[in-house]
Amino acid sequence: MPRPLLDDAHTHPAIRNAIATHQQAIVREVQAAVAAHAVVVVGMGMNPFPKKARKALDAAGVAHHDLDYGNYFSQWRERNALKMWTGWPTLPMVFVCGTLVGGANDLNKLIANGELKVMLTTART
Repeated sequence: MPRPLLDDAHTHPAIRNAIATHQQAIVREVQAAVAAHAVVVVGMGMNPFPKKARKALDAAGVAHHDLDYGNYFSQWRERNALKMWTGWPTLPMVFVCGTLVGGANDLNKLIANGELKVMLTTART
């Protein structure tokens, strides 16, 4: 079931460009990283969960590209744009082969049940 988004018919034409371009530099940066790397972890400083995701990937022997944006006191507007883009409410945001798989706990489940390796193997073939 797709999440509801306010459609253009319900936004005034004068603000549509502001909505469409708000904090898009960070979104484009993450999109480029996701396109270039099999596994991307988007996180921020001071948050232990991106570190847990990276440690789990390291322990599983999976190479990953890391992006960090600020901490609890900075860059929250930029991170909010990522949350609006993905619909995922927390960090980290872990992408595997272009697919958002969730956060650290979700990643650990994929590692434990073998699905992460399947995703990575399927993408290479």
